[in-house]
Amino acid sequence: MKYTTPVIKKDQPDDNYKFKPLPSPTGKYPYHLALSNIIPDTSADQLIFHMAGDTGSVRRPESQKGVIDEMAAQYLTANAPNFLYHLGDLVYHYGEALQYDSQFFKPYENYPGPIFAIAGNHDSDVNPDTPPYNSLDAFTKVFCDTSPHTITFSGNSRRKSMPQPNIYWTLETPLATIIGLHSNVPKYGVITTEQREWFIAELKAADPDKMLIVCVHHAPYSADINHGSSLYMISFLNGAYTETGIRPDIVFSGHVHNYQRFSKAYADGTSTPYIVAGAGGFDELHSIAAIEDERFTAYSPLFADVKLENYCDDRHGFLKITVTKENNLLSLTGEYYSVNPITNKALLSDSFILHKG
Repeated sequence: MKYTTPVIKKDQPDDNYKFKPLPSPTGKYPYHLALSNIIPDTSADQLIFHMAGDTGSVRRPESQKGVIDEMAAQYLTANAPNFLYHLGDLVYHYGEALQYDSQFFKPYENYPGPIFAIAGNHDSDVNPDTPPYNSLDAFTKVFCDTSPHTITFSGNSRRKSMPQPNIYWTLETPLATIIGLHSNVPKYGVITTEQREWFIAELKAADPDKMLIVCVHHAPYSADINHGSSLYMISFLNGAYTETGIRPDIVFSGHVHNYQRFSKAYADGTSTPYIVAGAGGFDELHSIAAIEDERFTAYSPLFADVKLENYCDDRHGFLKITVTKENNLLSLTGEYYSVNPITNKALLSDSFILHKG
């Protein structure tokens, strides 16, 4: 039997020494980007977008290609997406500029929409065996430019740089506020004091009449065999919620190479989904841990009232998120599509819906 709760992977070494200093912001505080600056005709009644993480591929590019092809195919349907929000780890195993052409630009050349992103641990890490460069040098050139430019290491891709204002930043849309955190290189994530203060301010400033979405690469809750849960990220988020009295409507992460949907119930009767969507293309997938596997434990007070509602750990895939507004009622529908490795066709493997208002 497999776990139906988050797990902790036992005896993990402390690797916080891998923390990398953050680059300077390219935009002004509080680091907001309006979706209308990128997509001028954004609808005020419906927002549709893809989400995926850990898409970089080293050994088996066909896994990544299958996901991208099926996402692109959805642009030909009646309810076409507006963009992709990437949950980090675009390239492996280090964030080198030379990896972006083969792992990002060529694979996504025919993806029809803009791509926004937060950086993952591999995007942020630095290869010690190459000429010196700073953490996130390449990522910032691709995603944190001041205006769209052709990127020198893109292999002459048609895709231009994006004007995200910082490594941690907020995407403002008519129906949703999407806060993107940066959790750095260590296995379970690290958030700087400065970023925490910014996050507290963003929670307080978020429009209560919009869906509030938080994205962070390192998954707070997980039941997988490679990482397990990040107690650090759970404590960080819980601390922010307690200080502000505000919780997001949903939290999305990558880092773990599978799909998991958790629900966290609170004393006030509300419940928050925590979604892991890190099966976007990297070669290796992460299975859910078996209860008899002694390397893991589910015993932690931080796991109270958290349940694994559904998962897919044997196929790559992606999310399609739809936010709609009707009669002042907001609804967020999530659909997770797994890609059959033989037919390369996407199958709806999970769906969920939230209401607000």
